[in-house]
Amino acid sequence: MVNVYLKGHDNYYGIADILRLFGSPVREDRENGLVSCSMDTDIELISEIDKHGYTYAYIKGEIPRRTELPPVVPKRSVKRDLYILMCKITGTSFPWGCLTGIRPTLVAAEEGDPASLTQKYLVREDKAALAWQTSVEESRILNTHGEESLNIYIGIPFCPSRCEYCSFISNDAVKHMKLLRPYAEAVIKEISMVAPYIRRPVASVYLGGGTPTVFDDGTFGYLIGNISSLLHIGGDTEFTVEAGRPDTINAQKLKSMKAAGATRICINPQTMNSETLGKLGRKHTSEDTVRAYEEARAAGFDTVNMDLIAGLKYEDDTDFTESLEKILKLDPEDITIHTLYKKRRALMGRGDVLSRERGDTDRAVSDGYRMLYAHGYHPYYLYRQKDTGHGLENTGFTSGEGCYYNVAMMSDRRDVLSFGAGGMSKRIFEEGRLERCPCIKDVTGYIASCEEMAGRKIGFFDL
Repeated sequence: MVNVYLKGHDNYYGIADILRLFGSPVREDRENGLVSCSMDTDIELISEIDKHGYTYAYIKGEIPRRTELPPVVPKRSVKRDLYILMCKITGTSFPWGCLTGIRPTLVAAEEGDPASLTQKYLVREDKAALAWQTSVEESRILNTHGEESLNIYIGIPFCPSRCEYCSFISNDAVKHMKLLRPYAEAVIKEISMVAPYIRRPVASVYLGGGTPTVFDDGTFGYLIGNISSLLHIGGDTEFTVEAGRPDTINAQKLKSMKAAGATRICINPQTMNSETLGKLGRKHTSEDTVRAYEEARAAGFDTVNMDLIAGLKYEDDTDFTESLEKILKLDPEDITIHTLYKKRRALMGRGDVLSRERGDTDRAVSDGYRMLYAHGYHPYYLYRQKDTGHGLENTGFTSGEGCYYNVAMMSDRRDVLSFGAGGMSKRIFEEGRLERCPCIKDVTGYIASCEEMAGRKIGFFDL
């Protein structure tokens, strides 16, 4: 057990984030000024800001010593000091150094130089360069639409089966077939109530999930057709459909998407190893992925995204790079590389996420990035999650313009209006302040209260 006592500050959250890199579970005891994490090492540490504003992290009973690194704000400095001390104690360091936030690109843009990320925050040089390059692309993409533009997310929390690594609120469609049509009707009801009040240009619409293509052909056509007509989707609006499971994609649904004005489709295999797919609980094969991709091209989709996951417990780094090679042969415009992470309610545990040596996953991701660069792709958005395996990241690559919605949503620099159960609307104010408006997560509850949810969003956005 590692116990860290806070002295002269109350940055429990930041201290917990650093400890979470090295051990789990992490607990806060604010009554005793303590944050602890479960590890093989038993040690007591002090994280301190003294009366002069200097920060320290040291072993209890030893003399505190300041670091010689470039100064940063105290909130970040206490994290950095503890990170350095924990690296010495454990002999372990991480690619992103002491940066634990979801959006390292914000810090990269703030610093204006990848070398500064390495010097100040101990970020590995390749990750610093990645963050810097991605931050430049994020700004470029955001500037293609005005700040007054609105981005719309429509969530479908149903999947044909539950993946072992997922804790999303999604319901297995096979167990809740009777809810699919009522849910689609509730979503359209909510949109129909809000849409007349929208006077701002709509930059992007993202139909996500879950698996939006889980519906039967008729219900899917009803859903996407009404979305298109109610939101007046035109040529200037990016319209993405996340058809993540290849086994739910067919020619009729693709036809409905095109008729509704969809401009971008996501076909997400996660791996091109059919044996792994079966173990994960996915009901499709790598051959299904190729078939769905070819049908999407035949239907006229010029922009296709495909997702892969690095670090799956059933695979090694060779399996991941082989999957990426197969995807590259298909030549989609966008490829997103996710690193497996532990979701709170997933069937897969933290031990499963960390079952492979960090070097293997890290190497596989780095090799994958090099392959993408060599094929003309570049990173355009990036985010991290707190329990991502081995402290890595998720990165979207594109050979074209990239997905505006992804950047708008992850950057926290554009408003997002969300429809459907579990959605989170957010509003950005001039001074950088952000406010959120959640929607009820329970599907049955949402169906019963969709009108109330619509009223809540009309008020939230002052529509």
